[in-house]
Amino acid sequence: MHALVVVAHPRRDSLTAATAARVRDTLFAEGSTVDVLDLYAEGFDPSLRTADEPDWADHTKEYSAEVRAHMARIAAADLVVVVFPVWWFGLPAIAKGWVDRVWNRGFAYEPSTLHGTRMLWIGLAGASSAYYARHGFDTALDVQLRVGISEFCGIRDARVHLIYDTLEEPDAARVDEIVSSAALAA
Repeated sequence: MHALVVVAHPRRDSLTAATAARVRDTLFAEGSTVDVLDLYAEGFDPSLRTADEPDWADHTKEYSAEVRAHMARIAAADLVVVVFPVWWFGLPAIAKGWVDRVWNRGFAYEPSTLHGTRMLWIGLAGASSAYYARHGFDTALDVQLRVGISEFCGIRDARVHLIYDTLEEPDAARVDEIVSSAALAA
């Protein structure tokens, strides 16, 4: 299996980055090949420009070289794992911009080239699971990411896994717990 692990956090010493590194290591240990796409480290620009805006009259539009390179990395993956901090109860801007620019018409939808791909969204949330449930944020994130993005793009095997109470500093035991609870192999 080949996996693409996408990281969406500006600090390399964050719990998000540590979780993504552990996901990578776990997948390697299970015999997978892994491509790590660190959106901040690679200088990804999340701003949608005309070159990457969908053309509703032409589903074969050729997007920018940067976007085509990201599309190729997604297309090469059997499993896409997006590891991100939950900010304002959603994706951070860089991850949302990545979806806006890269998961584009003629690649991700109309038509989708991603059928058969598996997807796991791992969101690290600062608040408790009770807080998320009380306000419906857990359900909203699941519907937005699993249904609104993954399933819309033809990915039927998609899960959203939220990790709660993540404001403490990363330590090996906590990161292992997070990755184990995400059930990468499932």
